[in-house]
Amino acid sequence: MALFVWAYFSFAFKLSRVLCLVDHKIRGFAFKHLCFQSKSQSQLIVKTALLAWFEIICGLVIYSLYKLFFSDDDVLDLETSDSTALFAVADRLSKLYDGAKVYVGLRIPDADTSSPQPIDLVLLINKGEAVVIAVKNLSGFISVKPDGSWVSESLSKHKSDHHPDPLAETKRQASILESYLEQRGLDLPQGYLSCKVILSNPKVCRIWNIEYGYISSSTIQSSSFPSEIITYDQWVQMKPEPKSMLSGWMEGAFRGGKKEMQESIHQKLDFILSTAPMWDRLELKGNKYVLGEFLEFKGKQEDVQALRHIKRSKISRLVVQKTSMVGFAPSRLQVLYAHRDYRSEGTSTSDWKEASVRSSTEVVFQLDNSSKVRKFKLSSISSMSLSA
Repeated sequence: MALFVWAYFSFAFKLSRVLCLVDHKIRGFAFKHLCFQSKSQSQLIVKTALLAWFEIICGLVIYSLYKLFFSDDDVLDLETSDSTALFAVADRLSKLYDGAKVYVGLRIPDADTSSPQPIDLVLLINKGEAVVIAVKNLSGFISVKPDGSWVSESLSKHKSDHHPDPLAETKRQASILESYLEQRGLDLPQGYLSCKVILSNPKVCRIWNIEYGYISSSTIQSSSFPSEIITYDQWVQMKPEPKSMLSGWMEGAFRGGKKEMQESIHQKLDFILSTAPMWDRLELKGNKYVLGEFLEFKGKQEDVQALRHIKRSKISRLVVQKTSMVGFAPSRLQVLYAHRDYRSEGTSTSDWKEASVRSSTEVVFQLDNSSKVRKFKLSSISSMSLSA
């Protein structure tokens, strides 16, 4: 790293020298001035300029190599990604509801369309309730049309994006989930499953509802906006649920058989959701996430060969660890991977296998709900989870 810091400051210093030299010659009518200089003085000026330009070019080459092999652009480009917003909301929900479970990035089979229906989050609460949640990471101005559809206008890019009615979409997703649960032998009681839409981005400036007029995102009232839609201000003001004042045995005595039925439904629902199809996920440095589908590894033949056992049918998760770099030798990564096992909750340390590959090895990943394929350097990845 010291080499790159030296190259950067050397580049800046030499560039300033050249600019000062050019400025000086322009002010003194450089071409006329050089005509009256002695030959040795002119040669010295030319050599100094050439040397400065040579060092600038060397600095640019070193900087390009640094960007190629060590840059974390993959992480920086995802600062405000929708996938990262999902996991941020899921993490906060697990803290708001004690003992709750949150399932992220589900792909529930839809019998009507014969294609998987993506669902952002499903919140499973201990007290006998499940919530299908859509997370909208929108920013700028939002207009709500009479038909319920939304138009978001970015402040920086000056472009508009159209979105179907988010609440109607979420209710449709909940209906597909209920059908899927019935196919797997679970009939939920009436009202067990509800819907919410969360605006997770603090850069939502205002909401214009054509039917009700202008509404600030911080003053939306339930009478003028669906209660199922939670604005960012409402979201950050939510507090953890207070724990029940009743002790465990008293609560059981009051609820009796109803509590046992709820626990049975809860356990079945937990099992079905934990084994339901999901997006593959990448966890990147800085607690950033990407949802999509893992395709393959790219890199040197020996590195790809070392990772040949990592396949969806066999592996559920891999973890990337850095090894020390000695001198100018290429840095290598240690990849730990665990075989898929439905019989246990987790994987013991002894069950992990490992492979050592170059840090330049890449993961080819297709982003969720998109035809775009992207490559991520293994050096920018903390872990990857593969759906069955």
